[in-house]
Amino acid sequence: MRVFLRILTLLLVLTGLAGAGMWYAWGRDLPSVNDLDMLEFSGTTRVYDRQNKLVATLTPTLSSGQSVNRDLLPLTQISSWARWAVITSEDRRFYDHGGVDLIGIGRGLLKGLLQNDLEGGSSITQQVVKNTLLSNLKSARTPERKFKEAVLAYQLENQFTKDQILNAYLNVIYWGDGGKTDIIGIGTAAQAYFRKSAVQLNLAESVYLATLIPAPNTRYKDFLGYRPLMKDLLERMVQDGRATQSQADAAWRQPIYPSGWRINWGKNGQVLSASLERPQSLADNTPAAPLPPAFHFMQALEQELIQQIGRKALYGGGKVYATIDLTDQQAAERASLNAQLPDGATLGIALLDPSSGEVRALVGQKLTGSRPSDWNNAVQARRQVGSSIKPLLYTLALSQGWQQSDTVLDSPLTGEYQPQNYDRHWTGQQVTLRYALDHSLNLPTVRLGQQVGMDKFMDKLRALGMTPPTDAGLSLSIGTLEASPLQMAAAYAPFANGGNYFAPSLVRRVEDARGAVLYSRPAPTPVRVWDAQSAWLGLDMIRGVVNDLNRFQGGLGYNARIEGRQVAGKTGTTNDIKDLWFVGTTPTLTGAVWVGKQAGGSLPAWAYSGTIPAPIWQQAVAGSLEGTPAATFKEPPGIKYDVVRRINMAFRTQPVAKQDAQQQPAPAPTVQPQQPATQQPAQTEPNTAASPQTQQAYPQPEDLVPATPDGTAGPGVDFQGNQGEVQIVPQTQPGPPETTPAQDNSTQGDPNQSAPVQGASATQDQPAPVAPPEAPPSN
Repeated sequence: MRVFLRILTLLLVLTGLAGAGMWYAWGRDLPSVNDLDMLEFSGTTRVYDRQNKLVATLTPTLSSGQSVNRDLLPLTQISSWARWAVITSEDRRFYDHGGVDLIGIGRGLLKGLLQNDLEGGSSITQQVVKNTLLSNLKSARTPERKFKEAVLAYQLENQFTKDQILNAYLNVIYWGDGGKTDIIGIGTAAQAYFRKSAVQLNLAESVYLATLIPAPNTRYKDFLGYRPLMKDLLERMVQDGRATQSQADAAWRQPIYPSGWRINWGKNGQVLSASLERPQSLADNTPAAPLPPAFHFMQALEQELIQQIGRKALYGGGKVYATIDLTDQQAAERASLNAQLPDGATLGIALLDPSSGEVRALVGQKLTGSRPSDWNNAVQARRQVGSSIKPLLYTLALSQGWQQSDTVLDSPLTGEYQPQNYDRHWTGQQVTLRYALDHSLNLPTVRLGQQVGMDKFMDKLRALGMTPPTDAGLSLSIGTLEASPLQMAAAYAPFANGGNYFAPSLVRRVEDARGAVLYSRPAPTPVRVWDAQSAWLGLDMIRGVVNDLNRFQGGLGYNARIEGRQVAGKTGTTNDIKDLWFVGTTPTLTGAVWVGKQAGGSLPAWAYSGTIPAPIWQQAVAGSLEGTPAATFKEPPGIKYDVVRRINMAFRTQPVAKQDAQQQPAPAPTVQPQQPATQQPAQTEPNTAASPQTQQAYPQPEDLVPATPDGTAGPGVDFQGNQGEVQIVPQTQPGPPETTPAQDNSTQGDPNQSAPVQGASATQDQPAPVAPPEAPPSN
């Protein structure tokens, strides 16, 4: 007896330790069962835009994996036969257990031991948990999922009635593939399979639908093979007292005609023949829902308000005054509908007010006219931003005392990190910061990042609301940051508002059904990220990206121009053309557009950021601004202008002292450049304008022969030997205006070469060879 007690005690201790271990490993981050309480709400909460125009009504939803049922039915709108058939099929002891059917679990464990399969034994309560709260674990047959299911099932049973749990289950069951949308919930299933409402289902139809649940796509296609399951289910319903024998016999004899099937019925329920003639009928009976108003904005708003006031307050009726502008939202949706994208690509669009951070429009997918996917690329996606990050680095340099006319070497580095310009060519010459950004050159940008300091750049990105990777190193300077369109729009807004960052917001105020204020957002709080002059200089540079070059010169932002409006922005393209960006701003509206494949993967070689997202941005913003007075960017004091290399650039009237370059832990090694003996660094005196001769000592790329379209170098340009370390040629004051491009043929190897067209060098986002007037626009 003592031995038995000791063994029992040991088993109890081991069981307790095992339970504690599982709780420590899996039980500390469980989702809240409160997420399933929406069925009791009326869905009468109305949402108004910033002009007090009605946008839409917030409706309770239930998620099932990647799908969402937005047409929830209460039990009173579901046939009682359907309820009893599903219970008998899926969980006969549903009303008897406390969330976990121990008898069913035992049966499932025995099956696992004999067949190495942990599936089976899940109660309806556990299936609700699996399909909603634990959908991220999908259908994994793991001890972790089973443990979490059990814990949450007990919590669910303690908080909700059995009917509420059953109601939730009937609204989240997956009933098959409906073509453009999944068949989710009993209401959609009744329409798809029998073209009727859920409350009209008879016993025979209900039993048929219940037998489909474990594998609907397979069982639907084999009516004869799975017909015996209906007989078995009817017998169990009789055994459990949920149908009489006469009712079961009548249901077995009753002919049913699931969509797409031609069935010849005999006497007493005999099937003489059955053929699936139109398998597409399910899709035909499950039409894609129309596009709801402001679908993705409403989705994001709902998620924010749930965090702020909770579901009961949100769905209890009342009014929500949001930041959305219906005109802006409709313009963004039109731009998405009209967008010409590569096959398999989608998009995300975010527009906000740069003066406050209030979000005015969100589109999370390529729209087609019907209800889109629930995944919201505008706020949920995290994609590498490519060259759209560069203006932030260049503005940091300007805030440290750099000027647009300062130059950086366009030449490769040696060592482990080997960035390249887009077309894998380089000039081996000094280029101004303005030119490097206009043409989105990687090599000068990385060198500038070395000088500015990547730690300082990471701090600036954090101040702009983003989370830079800690191990990116110098690659961060050319866009290995991952962000959403909304984050990028918020990061560009300081260019338009004088240097202040505002966290994006979606809601202003929420009132309950009696008018009492449930939530009032505090006034937007600006965070100073740039001084006003630095923000203006950065703005001047991205205005240059849009306006300095025309389409035949390779103007990256040319397609973002809006007639009669001031526009600034930058393109972005990532490695292997996986992500395309345009982020830009006008004085009153800032926005970002991302284009790519939802599951990742490369876009076609012809896809460029200047020709796909830039026109989408242009259409969205132009549509938003249509009919409004033209606004201008507000220039701060302390700014002047001078023409350098035929470009009118902004400068500080009182240049600040350039900060020392930040020492990097392990900068990429470089080699000494081969400089002609006659070439000397530009010499300037403090507060004295540089002479034209001084400027000509370092020719700009417009003075050089670019790479030809076939990738070979033009005459007189050595693309192989002019490697060099970072060399900065500061100009404390810009030189006088030039009427013609300056040249210094002593540095070019061929004194007889002629100057090519300005801007013909390759760019980061697209090579830009000189094109004839009839050629398609460059990116």
